[in-house]
Amino acid sequence: MSMRMAERPGHRCTTRHAQSIYPFMAAGGLGGRGVFVGRDTSGGAFCYDPWVLYGESALDDPNGIVLGTLGQGKSALVKTLLWRMLLFGRRAFVLDIKREYGPLCQAVGVRPISLVPGGGVRLNPLAARPEEHAQLELLRAVTVTAMGQPLTQIEASALREALYTLRARGLGEPTLPQIAELLFTPMAEMAARVRSSPERLAAGARRAALALQDLCDGALRGMFDGPTSPGLDLDARLLVLDLHAVRDSPALGILMACAAAWMSALLSRTAERPGRERLINVADESWKIVQHEGLGEWFQANFKLARQYGVMNLVVLHKLADLHGAGDAGSRAARIAEGLIADASTRIIYRQDDSQIPLTRTLLGLSETEAELLSTLWPGQALWRVGSRSFVVQHYRSRLETALSDTDAGMGLTAGALSR
Repeated sequence: MSMRMAERPGHRCTTRHAQSIYPFMAAGGLGGRGVFVGRDTSGGAFCYDPWVLYGESALDDPNGIVLGTLGQGKSALVKTLLWRMLLFGRRAFVLDIKREYGPLCQAVGVRPISLVPGGGVRLNPLAARPEEHAQLELLRAVTVTAMGQPLTQIEASALREALYTLRARGLGEPTLPQIAELLFTPMAEMAARVRSSPERLAAGARRAALALQDLCDGALRGMFDGPTSPGLDLDARLLVLDLHAVRDSPALGILMACAAAWMSALLSRTAERPGRERLINVADESWKIVQHEGLGEWFQANFKLARQYGVMNLVVLHKLADLHGAGDAGSRAARIAEGLIADASTRIIYRQDDSQIPLTRTLLGLSETEAELLSTLWPGQALWRVGSRSFVVQHYRSRLETALSDTDAGMGLTAGALSR
């Protein structure tokens, strides 16, 4: 006698639960909130927003690092991320060393701020901010870098007293030339507070005074040696500082740090404002800052304030060897570089040369499979390490975005070669 198996009744459930039965049909991305980046290997749309992910505890911080050799599409990704996030009400600040953000500025309706020695635009890195200690930390970092040696105790004290004196006067923002002048000719009350005489204090601080004077009258002349120039649109959605004119200057690291400090001062004054905009802070070639020990320590401390100020620091590099090579193995600069990497929960890695893969794997903690992928990625394709999750994402650009982010026009390459 043949037996007929009874048919099981149907079962109703949500797609959220059904994906555990059919895991190969589960969505592979980070969810639908955020800006569209492209498609991952499962074919699904890949969207990203560091603040949303931080709120969901998927990230420890909003910071990110973008790595990629020339022609792989990292610059195109950064520009389209900025363009799309601006549409979501975000703001952006860019240190543009290569003068390649002009088309993006034109599309947004703003003009880059060009910094040129002896030019007509000044940005004061000591712009007034609530925390005196933050000004003092930057002032000491810049002075250490200018001297090329650590501060003595009397130099550190003299800088503190000079800054305190200028703030107490209430006559506006302290400037680097004013600090240098007070170091050359300290006031009696400055010397009294450190149990010294004006003559002895001036002698002890002379090296620091000369270093600051040289910055104001030498390589950085006319850029950071006075109050911030009036008429700049500091509330613009996109602020781009064009540093191309000084890209080959040995003082570029100091200049970049001063520019970043100026922006930090703006952030600190608006950090408590209700409904403040989230900001993306893009720093290309950050290793030029880290290689200076004093500035490197300040930059690392600023990096850690990302959560407090609601800022996404986005560091763009060709390879990790640039950042890691800022100092000898085990040196303070090398440890600072490793700390910056550790403080970036989002790592976006385009194709890497075989010679760079071992270091990249070690510093980023990649698995063997992830490391093997790095030499097989196509242009426009990147390994996204977002917190503890990994995705291979193909970046997509519209025709407008291709025009905004094309950096290969001079080479005669076809538009869209880097990403679809």
